[in-house]
Parts: sequence; C-alpha cells; structure tokens
Amino acid sequence: MSKRVRIAFDAAGGDHAPAHTVRGALQAARRNNAEILLVGPPQQLEPEIARCGGLPANARLVPSAEALKEGEPATHALRRKASCSVAVATRLVRDGEADAIVSAGSTGAASVSAIYHLGMLPGIGRPAVCVPLVGLAPRTVLIDGGANVDCKPNHMLSFGAIGTVYARRILDVPNPAVALLSTGAEQGKGSRTLQDSYALLSKSGLNFIGNIEGYDILSGKANVIVCDGIVGNVVLKFYESLGPRFTHWMKGRLNGRPIVGTGRRLLCQMTRFTRLTRAESTGGGLLWGVNGVAQIMHGNSRAPDFERAIGRAIQAVEADVVDELRTEFSAIQERCGVHLDTVPITPRDGLIALAMTAPQ
Repeated sequence: MSKRVRIAFDAAGGDHAPAHTVRGALQAARRNNAEILLVGPPQQLEPEIARCGGLPANARLVPSAEALKEGEPATHALRRKASCSVAVATRLVRDGEADAIVSAGSTGAASVSAIYHLGMLPGIGRPAVCVPLVGLAPRTVLIDGGANVDCKPNHMLSFGAIGTVYARRILDVPNPAVALLSTGAEQGKGSRTLQDSYALLSKSGLNFIGNIEGYDILSGKANVIVCDGIVGNVVLKFYESLGPRFTHWMKGRLNGRPIVGTGRRLLCQMTRFTRLTRAESTGGGLLWGVNGVAQIMHGNSRAPDFERAIGRAIQAVEADVVDELRTEFSAIQERCGVHLDTVPITPRDGLIALAMTAPQ
C-alpha cells in the first residue's frame, strides 16, 4: 500500500493499561512507518507518554472516556458509555480515519463494538477467531478458536473461506488445503452438522480435502482445520499445554539428576516451544468476518504483546485481507447457492444477537 497505515489503538483497555499499552504502542510507532492513534482519557495517557519520551511524529492522542471494565455487560455498557475508548477507536475505523483497531479491553465489548460499528462482511453470519499452530505446525491454522458454539454448516463454510484467506495471505500458502476435524476420515463420519458441512465445502471451490482426525492436526496434511468453537478452543488449550507438561514430566523422570547432553537440548527446545505458543496466545488474534481489521487481545497482555499485535494489524491491512475475504466468499456463495445473511439471527447466535442492541 502506498499510504501510511493508521492503527486506532485502545490505549485505555487491558489489565496493565495505561503503562504497558502506551509503552507497547510507542515502541510499535518507533519501529513501524504506520500512524498510531492512542485512544483514551488524556489524564491517564499523557503521564505515561511523557515517561516514554513523548509522542513520535507518527503517533497522536485521540481523547475518549474511560475504558469499559471487564465483566460489564457489553451491550448495556456500550449504550451507557458511547464515548469509551474501544467505541471511539472502532468508530475511527468506521469513519475512515483509521485502517484497523487493536484492543485488549473487554473481549465482549471489543467484539460487539466491531460487529455493530463495522458490520459483518456480506454473507458471513458469524465472526471467528483464526489461530495458527505455531511451533509444531507453522503452516497450519485452526478455525474457530473459541468465538462460536452451535455452528451450522454454512458457518463452517465461512470458516473454511476465512482460514483459506488467512493461510494464503498471512502464512504464504498459495493453495491451502482445507479439512474438517472429525472422528474419522470417511465422509459419513461425525455429527449431522459435520456431514452437511462436508457437502457444502465439497462444492465450495476451496481446496477441500475432506475430514481429518486428531492424529493429523500437527501432520501438515491440512493448512486450514475447520471446527466449531468448543472443539477448537479445547484443541488450542491442549496444544498450548504440551510444552510445560512435557517439561514437567521429563524433570520428574530425571528425579533430580542433572540434565546434560541430548536431554538438555530437548528441554531447551520445549522451553522455546512454550514461549512461542504463549506469545501467540497472549497476542490474541484478528476477529475475522467483520468488515474491517479488528485485533482482539487478551486482557493480561503486556508491552511486547501490544507491539507485536500492532505489527500484525499493520500486516493484515497491507495484505488487504478484508477485501480478499469479501471476494472469496462472494464466489463461494455463488458456487454453493448459500447466502448466510438470509439466515435468521437468534439469541443463541451470541455476539451477533448482542450487537443488534448495541448503541449507535
């Protein structure tokens, strides 16, 4: 892109705001050419900005009210506090004054704000979290990572499209292989939802290779693994536990004896793997499916995590992932004859239903 990317950063959101948010944002500003808009109450941010040496030329402060607190009901809180930091930051993207939002505030509030103010891409019924399996399967991404339950087949179809764009643009896989995570490789395996999802994905035009089992998650057989949010969240948390649990097991087997040679090298590699998965977890991820780039982070993120997340948001804007997903899914709908935006939204549809009652 020829123009400078602009990131609306919720500097008041997160457990360690404003100290870590401001430090991470200013580190990102000094290491990237992007313009960083720090959104938050000036009385909170200005002392931290001064402690970090002031604003560089490519950063500025955008005043807002305080951030929403974790635990506040998202839609009610946004209605009462329409000038809170996450709402102001999201509206900057909506109004074309920024290209992406990054927030570590209330996950529900950040998600609802993005859905309401930015809207969903045509035909995509639910937002989704797309998570790469860094370390053991660096060219594989799993979707959904925890945003959705009770998924319908057409939602699984949209997850396949989202994962394909992610793998192509972010992981640099030219023709990503897409698979459903099921109890067996045969077409008839799994629940009725999985069987119907198989049929839709088969005629989607995506590089769909069928079902895979748990054995194949880390094999590299599939670049995009599609599942509902419950299964995806369980798999991801299990994956993130492998490093520390293996290290604990190995130390127990040694029973206090010194670790030397191959054992020491193996432990060093497992420690590195643990750091990789932990960094990916604390860095959060994009909320895919909304009509804009929204990077949602964990509340306990710290300065290096914020710097990394801003870098990812810049990468997503430069890769034009939103427009590519819009084009990709429009073509898929035509091939499959499925239009998710005609499916009624019910209270069981989580964040989408919540967003319908969010403030203007």
